Amino acid sequence: MRRFDETYLERTRSGMWADSVAALDALDLPGRERVLDVGCGTGEFSRVLARETPGEVVGCDADPDLLAVAREHVPVVAGDATRLPVRDGAFDLVACQALLVNLPDPAAAVREFARASSDLVAVVEPDNAAVTVESTVETEPGLARAARAAYIAGSSVDPALGADAAGVLEDAGLVDVTTRRYDHTRTVEPPYDDADLQAVAKKANGAGLASDAASLRRVLSDGEYDDLRASWREMGREAAAQTADGDYRRTETVPFYVTTGRVPGDD
Repeated sequence: MRRFDETYLERTRSGMWADSVAALDALDLPGRERVLDVGCGTGEFSRVLARETPGEVVGCDADPDLLAVAREHVPVVAGDATRLPVRDGAFDLVACQALLVNLPDPAAAVREFARASSDLVAVVEPDNAAVTVESTVETEPGLARAARAAYIAGSSVDPALGADAAGVLEDAGLVDVTTRRYDHTRTVEPPYDDADLQAVAKKANGAGLASDAASLRRVLSDGEYDDLRASWREMGREAAAQTADGDYRRTETVPFYVTTGRVPGDD
């Protein structure tokens, strides 16, 4: 499973649901009593859930450093998504955001979610194959597509699972499965904050691309990877130059799918 630091999670999930939480209607948050957010990370989604429900929201993650941040906002428990440290049916909603796309066995996690829930399971997962990028740097959209395609092809997990999550829930025995799409748009524009400047700097020095090198090298030859990295750094230097002039703008749209399923009753 990929591991993420606090800065990455806050940058990529910042502002999600700020425009509307209508896509979460199927979770019936106003009627929930106990909610478990699995793979909560620093608790961004936990905070959204806590705002929308009068019940208790508990975050769960295997990373103690991320839990230390989430603990400032909601109660937390340490645990693995496939071995949740809770009794059967302890929560009436078990949910996750952008977790299954990073797990080698997402089906095992969903089965565990179903065990821990007395009513509903909800997974909010992206389709990373359908991400779109617009940029004032002419070469950035094409390079982003090429890098993303190679990463997905070389990945040991399924970064595009979001669009097909319904099948995972149905295979886990959940019923009344529904899906709703929600597009999360992240924009970089002046005035730039520290996270924006750090992201541009990582483009210029190739660090962002290097973090996915293992997956990329499963698909690309050494020469292809070196060419991509050189083009990426050149693109990053152009982005940095535009940023210095206050001209750089980038919009990335990530489609998320909110998929819910109900735990079947005894009848």
